[in-house]
Amino acid sequence: MPSGVVAASPGRVLVVGAGIVGLAIAWRLRRGGATVTVVDAEPPGEGGASFGNAGAISASSVAPLAMPGLLRQVPRMLLDPAAPLHVPVGYWLRAAPWLARFAAAARPAAVARATSALDALLHLATEQHHALAREIGAPELLRPNGQLYLYRNAAQLAKDEAAWAIRSAHGARLQRLDRAGILALEPSIGAAYQLAIFLPDHAHCASPLRYVRALAQAFTQAGGTILRDRIAALTVAEGRISGATGAGALHQADTVVLAAGAWSARLAAPLGYRIPLETQRGYHVDLAQSGITLTRPVIPADRKVFITPMEGALRVAGTVEFGGLDRAPDAARARLLYDDLAAVFPDAQVAKADGFWMGHRPCLPDSVPVIGPAQRVPGLWFAFGHGHLGLTGSAPTAEMLAPAILGQPTNRDLAPYAAERFARG
Repeated sequence: MPSGVVAASPGRVLVVGAGIVGLAIAWRLRRGGATVTVVDAEPPGEGGASFGNAGAISASSVAPLAMPGLLRQVPRMLLDPAAPLHVPVGYWLRAAPWLARFAAAARPAAVARATSALDALLHLATEQHHALAREIGAPELLRPNGQLYLYRNAAQLAKDEAAWAIRSAHGARLQRLDRAGILALEPSIGAAYQLAIFLPDHAHCASPLRYVRALAQAFTQAGGTILRDRIAALTVAEGRISGATGAGALHQADTVVLAAGAWSARLAAPLGYRIPLETQRGYHVDLAQSGITLTRPVIPADRKVFITPMEGALRVAGTVEFGGLDRAPDAARARLLYDDLAAVFPDAQVAKADGFWMGHRPCLPDSVPVIGPAQRVPGLWFAFGHGHLGLTGSAPTAEMLAPAILGQPTNRDLAPYAAERFARG
């Protein structure tokens, strides 16, 4: 048993989901002495969004997506097939209820609640990820070089002032840069971008997949178990959770943590939960020979993508596409990322790009993930819905949730993250 593990145990714990969120929780539970099994249809990090995300560790991303300024842009985006937000015509009716909730979440009181919840979850994310990376023997994956948000002019920056004010009010260090300041950090950025906001305390992960694999390896070496199976249903016996049914086996447990990302709502629904979880499908392209040297993630505000230096490649990741869990990826959406790259780095080489990837971000209308006990079903815990912040929120979610599952004293308030908030309308 590894150093730091104590004797206490909450019984047999089954974590459904081998993405970064599920494995971070499993690691914390195992370190706390629990007997933990992780089950997923895919190998660790290869399903959902963990494999292909932009790699950003964004502790100050406390402003929810539903902000009045963004809402004003949504109708135009919906009519533009090349816009960062896209809803295929055949999916409009399916997406409408979620978009209505999203609009309601932009009210000032709702924004304030979401901001408070996100700040309480994420404010130590950078430190928590550095600690986690050291524990699992992969500290080199975390790069503390900040993040750079680009703007063409002052009018464009003014559209985001409310979000930046929220971040600043919650302690984020922001540095406003002119063109000379941009070039001092990233000399390859094209002349179209004249202003920037630099967040020096942010970081990024140079290989999200290797991060998850290192976490999985550390977890199994510490005595945890990882199984391959596609979970079809959660099971209940005598009024409390009893495990899960997979395609290959019945997995019995005393405690279940549902961390299945965008698939979580399907598994929770038969237990009486109607959670408005939508998959916002994101794409990336990796360029092994881009001709661009980059030190940190660069985010052009008008393109709404992340351009991130990864191990062995430059990754361009972004777009928001509603389309559900079953629709095939759209190669045309991925091709737009090449235009995004060229807009920021006119000298980038794209001829040797290798295909594209599409993954499912589990998004809730208020941008606040579901974390905590399922009040309807004793023994069941939720940990999903982190949206664009799954990597950032994984280590903080584990730090927040694991002590509660283990029955340890904690002063963390899980009420703002409760699934039952949606039942209240």
